[in-house]
Amino acid sequence: MAVPAAFLVLCVLGFYHVEAAPDTLSSLDSSFCHGGLEAIYPGLDIDKCLIISKALKLREKVSTVWEAPQIYFSGAHKKKMYVLVMVDPDAPSRTKPTSAYWRHWLVVDIQGNALKNGHIKGTTLTDYHPPSPPQKSGFHRYQFMLFEQLPDAQVSLTEQEKSSRGLWNLHAFITRFDLGEPVATLQFLTQNYRD
Repeated sequence: MAVPAAFLVLCVLGFYHVEAAPDTLSSLDSSFCHGGLEAIYPGLDIDKCLIISKALKLREKVSTVWEAPQIYFSGAHKKKMYVLVMVDPDAPSRTKPTSAYWRHWLVVDIQGNALKNGHIKGTTLTDYHPPSPPQKSGFHRYQFMLFEQLPDAQVSLTEQEKSSRGLWNLHAFITRFDLGEPVATLQFLTQNYRD
């Protein structure tokens, strides 16, 4: 259903599914998502690239109320392991991303059979930190990337990586563990809920 508004919020039994109209995202932002990854917050199901609405206080809830989303990937192979990364490439702002990549969440050794059923059973290397863009910094992209983990790979962070979430060299991490291209990606855009 096409709507002239920037986005559409559907309410079904208190659960909101947010859809972005084609003109709300740049072509680069809308083309980031692929593979069928889904992030499910208590009141928000994100299954494609979108901008989170200020309506219904969704930006505030995703930043201050809700904990880590449930991650669902129907394409997961039951016997494989996966790595989930959540980053902000726009820290502290999209025009000056001097702290990118900001690591919001990192889970390794995720069991494919659990992921296929919407659960993450794995080893958390970086605890979930909700999206919290600074005031007046504009929209930030929050990107989820799911990688297939090589059998017997011991994926870990260096001591330097553990010391800070910011300025994380995501590409070096991907190369170090031979993760290759992500099998699925998802992103949403939001800004500080007070803006």
